[in-house]
Amino acid sequence: MDPADFMRRAIALSRENLATQDGGPFGAVVVKDGRVVGEGRNRVVATNDPTAHAEIVAIRAATQALGTFDLSGCTIYASCEPCPMCLGAILWARIGRIYQASDRHEAKAIGFDDEFFYRELALPPDRRSVAVERLLGDEAKAVFKDWAAHPGRVRY
Repeated sequence: MDPADFMRRAIALSRENLATQDGGPFGAVVVKDGRVVGEGRNRVVATNDPTAHAEIVAIRAATQALGTFDLSGCTIYASCEPCPMCLGAILWARIGRIYQASDRHEAKAIGFDDEFFYRELALPPDRRSVAVERLLGDEAKAVFKDWAAHPGRVRY
């Protein structure tokens, strides 16, 4: 299969949501060494989970299939430009390449507007629309100190 074939699969997954209404029209495929190791479509409505975007669902499937949280060497094919949350997940998973079909402006035209999130992320925490207040920082810092000293910790 070539990149266009993998993208066609991501687009086909997005189309499935027209019939099921499980979520928005978004699909994603994670590929490693020329084979699909995870795929997903948006499942926000079906699961009442606001994080169940196609890319997240595909990443979860890939990590289960490969038995690792590190998806280095993988590529993700997304029917639309990943939102900030999905981009964060892609970066945490160490996926090395993103192919996208549509972009955020095309998604906005059908009611999926991520611009608010991009603006919020650019602001310092004390200026965001969700109030942020530090509480029990010293207690949390003690756990961080213990983690840093723990010989069995797994870095990611």
